[in-house]
Amino acid sequence: MIKVVSVSKRFGEVVALEDVTFEVEEGEFVFVMGPSGAGKTTLLRLLLREFKPEKGQIFFDKVDITKLRDKEIPSLRQKIGVVFQDYKLLPERTIRENIEVPLAVINVPQAEWTARVDTILKLVGLEKRSEMFPSQLSGGELQRVAMARALIVNPKLILADEPTGNLDWDTAEAIVELFEKINKEGKTVIMATHNRAIVDKIKNRVIELKEGKMLKARPKTEEQ
Repeated sequence: MIKVVSVSKRFGEVVALEDVTFEVEEGEFVFVMGPSGAGKTTLLRLLLREFKPEKGQIFFDKVDITKLRDKEIPSLRQKIGVVFQDYKLLPERTIRENIEVPLAVINVPQAEWTARVDTILKLVGLEKRSEMFPSQLSGGELQRVAMARALIVNPKLILADEPTGNLDWDTAEAIVELFEKINKEGKTVIMATHNRAIVDKIKNRVIELKEGKMLKARPKTEEQ
């Protein structure tokens, strides 16, 4: 599904990524591990085609997305759901309205919104919070809203950038378990994190970065 081949990216004199190569199969749940500044976010932004690498190729479903024209990028992004550490919710809109935003962007008929949102709210356990505002929710609940918003367009791939970074251990663990549930329902998940405790607990395959370079990948354990 995803194939990254010899990718390098610089920002001025700063080397964000250097000669990174890996593959992610459809239906996998893969961690991108590393400290701050390792290149995790840069990698996710390249997969989202927010910018292009100086060197290398990135394939999504066998299409080299580094060669996409600007008008083709929105079509790519409709296949990708993104979950950010800081949620990026609209404070003046209810939880339901926040989740509806992507449906409006991709022109889903409004008659379909209620059923689709209700289904996603149930999946993330927020059925009773739909008419509340972001300021009324806890950090863990806000992250669930962000996940619901990412899932509402039925993407093939979920990119999560430090989704547990602002959460306590119990809440973070619950969020990762929800990502596992989503993965088992058929979604491919790539999660960037510096939280080694969560990585060690889940034991999925790990792509580890340090100063922009890829270290030896840890395979998924046999028990998984």
